[in-house]
Amino acid sequence: MTDPVILEIFNILLSRNETLSAAESCTGGWISKEITSIPGSSSVFWGSAVSYSNNSKTVLLDVDPLLIEKAGAVSSGVAKSMAWGIKKVSGSDWSISVTGIAGPGGGTPEKPVGTIWIGIGAPDGKLEARMFNFKGSRQEIRRKSVIEAFKMLYKQLDT
Repeated sequence: MTDPVILEIFNILLSRNETLSAAESCTGGWISKEITSIPGSSSVFWGSAVSYSNNSKTVLLDVDPLLIEKAGAVSSGVAKSMAWGIKKVSGSDWSISVTGIAGPGGGTPEKPVGTIWIGIGAPDGKLEARMFNFKGSRQEIRRKSVIEAFKMLYKQLDT
């Protein structure tokens, strides 16, 4: 069953004749899976890029490799750049990006497992990114990331 927030996002986008795209790293296509579970989602969902490696972020989404080197792939700048990159490629009105450390390995003291950055790209070009620190298994961290990404988008749509 589709989450009510995702259905509401779909309905808002449909009523406004707006589109959505996604750039996913640690969520591995889960955002796309959720939105495409709604019949008729092709009318609002352009598609996504699963840019798991740093190289794919650079090649597919035009994320500056120096930004990744300096700030790390799990950072505000990279989340914003991913959101901008998928908007640019797709021409969509809205975009969601997620980059993070879902674990169980890969964490550091500065960026422990569960550190997630979610980005939103708006039609006016404004980019927002927020950091989350989720607890749980790899699957739980990924699920929480998807839920929060849709909540962030919903808040932007609702303002």
